[in-house]
Amino acid sequence: MMQTTRSTLPAMLNKVPEVTLAFWVIKILSTTVGETGADYLAVNIGLGSAVTTGIMATLLGVALIAQVRMRRYVPWIYWLTVVLVSVVGTQITDALTDGLGVSLYASTSVFAVTLAAIFAVWYGVERTLSIHTIVTTRRELFYWTAILTTFALGTAAGDLATEALGLGFTVGVAAFGSLIAMIWVAYAIGANAVLTFWLAYILTRPLGASIGDLLSQAREYGGVGLGTVYTSVAFLVVIALLVAFANTGQRQNRKIA
Repeated sequence: MMQTTRSTLPAMLNKVPEVTLAFWVIKILSTTVGETGADYLAVNIGLGSAVTTGIMATLLGVALIAQVRMRRYVPWIYWLTVVLVSVVGTQITDALTDGLGVSLYASTSVFAVTLAAIFAVWYGVERTLSIHTIVTTRRELFYWTAILTTFALGTAAGDLATEALGLGFTVGVAAFGSLIAMIWVAYAIGANAVLTFWLAYILTRPLGASIGDLLSQAREYGGVGLGTVYTSVAFLVVIALLVAFANTGQRQNRKIA
């Protein structure tokens, strides 16, 4: 789904995985872990938003350094970075909303404008936004900056829809899932591949967050009541299995080559 034209730039191997069904499944699961994991650390353990953000930002910094230093795509490093970006992106929005009292309307608008600006600068410098041309360090830095912003935007937009607008978790899952399905249809009938990819990528964040809230929140709040611990652990196990499968496939491909 949503493939873009490959570049032949020689600097290094492309640092982003192929956009397959497994890619989207891991991405959605990662966003769910970002939602439930952040809630677990900040609320259940009692670290609070500031401490949780500080710890996760530090871990993210370490993971990003490791990711950028790689000369090729390494599944476990890449997806660990995505999970940590998800948690930090969630915490950024939660800090603005809960800590500073910024309205979800305002934060959603600001993050949307910020993401548009990042894309504008990225395209102005590199002349492409394709994830299949992440073959230089500069492009990778643009990529991860955009990814972090999509998580913050997706968190704000998801909370705006499910909480401020009162859609609830179940309707939120259906609404965001339907929007992604519409984007897939648009892609299938010839819409721009890069545009549809990024639109779907943004929407997987509120979809994953809605799934996480639906599963983890108590029944009186409209959830299933599994709790943040069981939801986070279950999804992390599935992510680990899928990443291990991807890593095995990568090794086999190298042997064949």
